[in-house]
Amino acid sequence: MSKRVKAFLLLLLAAVPGAAQTKESAREICARPLAGSEVGEAEDLRSRNGVLQVDLAVEQDTGPSGQVRYCYIAADGSQSPNIRVAPGDLLILRLKNNLGGAPELSLAHQHVHGEAGGGADPCASSVMSAVSANLHFHGLTIPPVCHQDEVLKTSIQPGSAPFEYRFHIPKDQPPGLYWYHPHIHGFTKLQVLGGAAGALIVEGLERANKEVAGLRERVLTIRDQDLLNPDAPPSSTEPLMPKIRIDHDGDVVNTGTGFGKPAKDLSLNFVPVPYPDYPAAVIRMKPNERQLWRVLNACAITYLNLQVLYNRIPQVLQVVALDGVSVNQNGNANDQLARRNHLGIPPGGRVEFIVQAPPAGVAASLVTRTVNTGPGGENDPNRPLATILTSDDAPEPVSMLPASAEPLPQPALPWLGDVTPVRTRKLYFSEKLEDPSNPNSATTFFITLDGQTPRPFDPASDVPAIVVRQGEVEDWIIENRSNELHAFHIHQIHFLLMDWFGIPVNEPFLRDTINVPFYDGKTQQYPSVRLRMDFRDPNIVGSFLYHCHLLEHEDNGMMGLIRVEAAGK
Repeated sequence: MSKRVKAFLLLLLAAVPGAAQTKESAREICARPLAGSEVGEAEDLRSRNGVLQVDLAVEQDTGPSGQVRYCYIAADGSQSPNIRVAPGDLLILRLKNNLGGAPELSLAHQHVHGEAGGGADPCASSVMSAVSANLHFHGLTIPPVCHQDEVLKTSIQPGSAPFEYRFHIPKDQPPGLYWYHPHIHGFTKLQVLGGAAGALIVEGLERANKEVAGLRERVLTIRDQDLLNPDAPPSSTEPLMPKIRIDHDGDVVNTGTGFGKPAKDLSLNFVPVPYPDYPAAVIRMKPNERQLWRVLNACAITYLNLQVLYNRIPQVLQVVALDGVSVNQNGNANDQLARRNHLGIPPGGRVEFIVQAPPAGVAASLVTRTVNTGPGGENDPNRPLATILTSDDAPEPVSMLPASAEPLPQPALPWLGDVTPVRTRKLYFSEKLEDPSNPNSATTFFITLDGQTPRPFDPASDVPAIVVRQGEVEDWIIENRSNELHAFHIHQIHFLLMDWFGIPVNEPFLRDTINVPFYDGKTQQYPSVRLRMDFRDPNIVGSFLYHCHLLEHEDNGMMGLIRVEAAGK
């Protein structure tokens, strides 16, 4: 068939009402691998000569089981590519909103305002709907302004021209794993649960720790999604469970046993590992090979507790970085590795560690162990994620760290743990049932500065709950007054854990996301963490957010606004 005839047929098809839509709806835009598949690698988009230009389209489709799926499609057709940049690079990312249908504006949150449609100014429209789009660059210390990392008002509507994000990666940004995802208030869970997330790597980890120099690296993004088999009975290999309770969102409540139906299914680089039989994905390695695994918990609500098992025996993993920051960032421990046999990762958290493959013939697997989320939390049971198969002909990951590199310079600022805070604040998580007599009724979630009245986050208000000056360091005590686990996250900065439940912690790791234990109703004090908050970087001047990174909690009010004023203001 000639190109001219093909073009005529396409024009004819477009002229038939509904024909083009039918063809599009039949195409899987956000295609996903089959369960049990080998874990693939996302496409690497790398900067050249200090610049990386990326064109992404956010898309949605409906999977075979009827689930709505979201994804980012790059210009080359790859899905959710790895964005790879170096400190000092210029990132230019043009985001096109191709989400379908008319905006389904949320009446529940009463915060949709501004002018919908393609003509609205994306920097000021504030329209937040199921088909709105924006990006948060989780973990990066970049200005909270439009076209960089502002999510309070930035909202791109279907039909708008591609929206340009343009910013430099700070020259002192720690090398490691970060990520990008939507931050549409009221609908963040919907989009992230559908798969809208991707990894962002700041290169140079071998400069922070020479133990990773020359290693092949594997980026593993773990996502959750609604159950593919929600009505299936548990596997016959599991013990009998007490009666399962379901919350108002349709999620299974924590059974407290480590077993039972999970609240959500998990996937590994989009390879699903669905309930009830959990057919594991496949990771192939050469026998005894050492690799750097960069693991991102891109789940909307699911906590992870990772272990690598050889013949069912947990292996010691050599942790190189947490939340994008090397574990020897304090400058006192050259090439130190933190050794752990399990790795708890809250939603939004990242961990980078060295794995050594077993000898040939040894059974090996990657699993997530149960997480006790509290009597009000979701069920995160024990389950496998991947089988690790070794063979001499196993394909190696595409990316490899340089074999040698000049060490990073010592940080210009004193180690955060050595800085005396200018003040201490107390904040607390709490919840309120719409109907106290019905534990499955709708819930409003709060994060409140002690002394203030709990109120759900109001995106229409510009009044911050907290005001600080750039250059200051504060201690924040975060209490949990609810009966479920929460994950505290703040944009723009990292923090240092100082104590856990009142017990001092000698932890030289920086984080941007951390679990706060649930209240069991028995102890005389609420569980808490003390965090040393670092507001010294001049890039962070402006207004940004802190919140629980369980996205249904964030969407339903558990978020606050902080303003960092310029020094001397």
